Amino acid sequence: MHGADLFIASTLIDEDVIAKLEECVPLAPLHNPPNLIGIREGRALLPNVPHVAVFDTAFNQTMSPKAYIYALPYSLYEEHKIRKYGFHGTSVRFVSQRAAEVLQRPLSELKMVVLHLGNGVTMTAVADGHAVDTTIGFATFSGVMMGTRSGDIDPGLIFHMHRQLGLSPDEIEHIVYKESGLLGVSGVSNDVRAITEQAQAGNERCQLALDKFAYMAKKVYRCLCGGDGRPQLCRLYGRNWREQPADAANDLRRPRIFGRRAG
Repeated sequence: MHGADLFIASTLIDEDVIAKLEECVPLAPLHNPPNLIGIREGRALLPNVPHVAVFDTAFNQTMSPKAYIYALPYSLYEEHKIRKYGFHGTSVRFVSQRAAEVLQRPLSELKMVVLHLGNGVTMTAVADGHAVDTTIGFATFSGVMMGTRSGDIDPGLIFHMHRQLGLSPDEIEHIVYKESGLLGVSGVSNDVRAITEQAQAGNERCQLALDKFAYMAKKVYRCLCGGDGRPQLCRLYGRNWREQPADAANDLRRPRIFGRRAG
């Protein structure tokens, strides 16, 4: 769930929590409403069982203002909560903790970049067990290109598509969320397994999609590494990517930017 800056940890659900989750609906119109339905139905069916809200945004609340504030009029943050929130925090927290266990080192001593690789993609810089910066911002299509989401694009393209191409805001939103990313570039699928198969068969657009993803991921990796000192490791989390033999996936496994092989 999207907890904005109201929730920094998993929380027992009561009426006050539900009211605050309703306040967050404008920030996550695709995610919070169905979750609220589930919460209400669950509480009705199991009224005597404690219910807990787990927030995808909570882990990233340790980012500093220089990381989460946008270079827009500050009043937009104060009055409308427009800032970077980041997502996939539950995944990143688990992977960073698991990395410390595998390395047999205290999490408080580690700096790493965690890649959550699925249809949605997040890259998060983690230092001492806390998020320092992350790729997804206010909306859920920014950062690295994803299965059907564009990742970072020039904001001016939004105005151009509206003014010059005559597309409505809803049509543009559908394009950047549902028709872009790996699907948009490859023209085949949002599934990296299908794209890899086609690329190996000679489909140039599928190969371009894999190359583009790896290029964006490595570019962002370098940016995240520069924000809070050199990381000791890079952790990938995403079965589909890790299983692929394609050069793009291998590039992600072995960036060797700082002389350490990614795990």
